[in-house]
Amino acid sequence: MVYLETYTREKVYIIAGAEFGDREGHVLIISKALYGLHSSGLRWSERLADVLRSMGFFPSKAEKDIWMRDKVDHYEYIAVYIDGLMIASRIPEVIVKALIDEHNFKLKGTGPTEFHLGCDFYRDKQGVLCCAPKKYIKKILDNYRRIYGTWPKVAHSPLINGDHPELDTSDLLSEDDQKVCQSLIGALQWVIQIGRFDITTAVMTLSRFRAMPRQGHLDRVKRIHGYLSKMRHATIKIRTDAPDYSAIPVKMHDWEYSCYANAEEEIPPDSPKPMTMGRFHP
Repeated sequence: MVYLETYTREKVYIIAGAEFGDREGHVLIISKALYGLHSSGLRWSERLADVLRSMGFFPSKAEKDIWMRDKVDHYEYIAVYIDGLMIASRIPEVIVKALIDEHNFKLKGTGPTEFHLGCDFYRDKQGVLCCAPKKYIKKILDNYRRIYGTWPKVAHSPLINGDHPELDTSDLLSEDDQKVCQSLIGALQWVIQIGRFDITTAVMTLSRFRAMPRQGHLDRVKRIHGYLSKMRHATIKIRTDAPDYSAIPVKMHDWEYSCYANAEEEIPPDSPKPMTMGRFHP
């Protein structure tokens, strides 16, 4: 209940029921930002922003939900997704301790990042940082089996080459099957967000037909599940030292007689100064 870390500005009250014992019938004022209130998300983000600024962090100019702190020779980062925080720091324990002890945040799941927003994080035998939504894909496939009583048929690609779902004339789905199809597509959309970019085109194509999907569209959604079943272990490996282009000479171009003559890059005067990439422990 992360929103309970802050207070609401809405005027909300309830009439206490029998479950409140002696207070039954009393008017109770809601002071905390409960889930379900219109502005609770905003109140939480405002509280978190105030806390991070007091700790010396400032939002990135490229992405407002990534907060940075200048440590002279490097930056510390906190990536925020609603109530999920991912910290990149040489000493992340200092940040966590400040959030808990000084600002009374009730954090859970602190420590080296192993699972975040449905994605698994780990290092391979060579020490390379890897991310892959293996547990989330397993959850998707288990849900598929629960619905249809069997595992999806293995597929070697998300969609058949040259397929045109917009030309499908199969029967429209029943209301119940429509909900199933929409739910399956929704789960696939999230798995894209956490790293499975290889199904992006297929899922976004089928998302166009969620309002009135046909049997053929549902069959294609099932095929994507079959592809994920076959390729469930696909992994993104993050190598900060490769590729190395430092030995490749920079080719200079003469723009004097073009519309770009004398052009200069516009850099915000308050942009953070560049620093040498250090080794972090997310």
